[in-house]
Amino acid sequence: MDLSSLLLPAAVRVVGQFTSKKRLFQELGEIAQQTYGLQSASAVDGLQERETLGPTGVGHGIALPHARIEDLSRIAGLFIRLEKPLDYDSVDRQPVDLVFALLAPKDSGVDHLKALALVSRTMRDPSVVTKLRSNTDPAKLHAILTESKAPQAA
Repeated sequence: MDLSSLLLPAAVRVVGQFTSKKRLFQELGEIAQQTYGLQSASAVDGLQERETLGPTGVGHGIALPHARIEDLSRIAGLFIRLEKPLDYDSVDRQPVDLVFALLAPKDSGVDHLKALALVSRTMRDPSVVTKLRSNTDPAKLHAILTESKAPQAA
């Protein structure tokens, strides 16, 4: 499994700002609908439901929202780079400017966890994060994410 199989170029966006986490999730839902044919409301509901279990802001300006969704045939990645960071209730209380969301089929089992681990490893790579923050072209952002070789877990 690699990020190029999870993240389509059309699912990478640069957005100026959002006024709330709810609005961010709505945008992710719209991207999921446009790119993967998923019902926007299903994605939004899934992301919000997962967020009630605990914030998915992992620190250092990065959020990894994720959810299991009915009627989804494959794991789908969505990436948004925010020009103005959003207060996200992250573990380190820092605002978020890099958001990599994962939507997985309800019955995806361990594949969902493997995808989440892959995304997490990639987003913990300081060189990847620096490159993401210094680019505003969605095509370049997609290339950075899909060409990065995240270290494998021991």
